[in-house]
Amino acid sequence: MPLKMITTPRGSIVTTKNGKAELTWNSDFAARRNAQFTKKQMFIDSEVLRRCSPRVPIKTGMLEKSGKLGTSIGSGEVNYIAKYAAVQYYATSDTRPYDANRGAHWFERMKVAEKEDILRGADKI
Repeated sequence: MPLKMITTPRGSIVTTKNGKAELTWNSDFAARRNAQFTKKQMFIDSEVLRRCSPRVPIKTGMLEKSGKLGTSIGSGEVNYIAKYAAVQYYATSDTRPYDANRGAHWFERMKVAEKEDILRGADKI
């Protein structure tokens, strides 16, 4: 029986003379894939912060800054760490008299409006 080989970016499968298949992973596949995922996650995290910024209620600007301080870019979690962030997010109006775009549920409102743009950008990475 001739040797057969199937090669992919993840590795290769070789059929040996005794008919057994042998799987060999490319040694750098996991590192390359993880680096790609990390870049995409960093892009998504930073875009979420950037695109939520015009929707976050603003009085002194500290609530918005707490998002930047509380978020580790690339972690997959965006955290607004101001003590009053949860109240502003869940227990206030979705608009403000000074700016109709700013108000509660800023992430949900941003997601409805801009999710597809963020995903398209991540796909390009």
